Amino acid sequence: MLKESLIGTDEESDQVTAVISHLIRSGREQGYEEWLHGITQAAQKFKGHLGISVIRPREHVHPEYVVIVRFDHYHHLKQWMESDVRREWVERLQPLVEKPEAIQTLTGLETWFTLSDKPLKPPPPRYKMFLVTWLGVFITLAILSRLLAPLLSRLPLLLSQLIITGLVVCCLTYLLMPQLTKLFRKWLYPQL
Repeated sequence: MLKESLIGTDEESDQVTAVISHLIRSGREQGYEEWLHGITQAAQKFKGHLGISVIRPREHVHPEYVVIVRFDHYHHLKQWMESDVRREWVERLQPLVEKPEAIQTLTGLETWFTLSDKPLKPPPPRYKMFLVTWLGVFITLAILSRLLAPLLSRLPLLLSQLIITGLVVCCLTYLLMPQLTKLFRKWLYPQL
């Protein structure tokens, strides 16, 4: 059963991502790859499935695989995670892994706060994410508005706002939020 404490969604309609970690037993990598291929095909048959990405271990010293599963809605992910089909696949997994799988579910802003060197840590409290995101939006919007105002002044207001907000989200996602997360790491993640 999918634990509610792992779910960070506020809306039933939010796209949701499950990050699943498997620590593979030594010598069982080929069996795991076959298992992974099978469960991936099974997941694709479920409604709302948006794709699976796999991060394979670079070194055999710590053979941890990270599987990223995306669904269009929380309830579709829940149907997959609690299905008999997945349960059977997880039973087949047991001889291949050192310990039970670790699952983290991400739905929105918390994806901006994932530490690259600790991808399976829970996100910080929402008020901290709110404050850092607010700071990021303020900085980005202030700079882009100042730089682009002369270029966008002749466009209709809604088109100008559409362009600015699109650039703000792009800058936040790819440039600023990773840097702010690093800068505020000790405040966001005091337990690390």
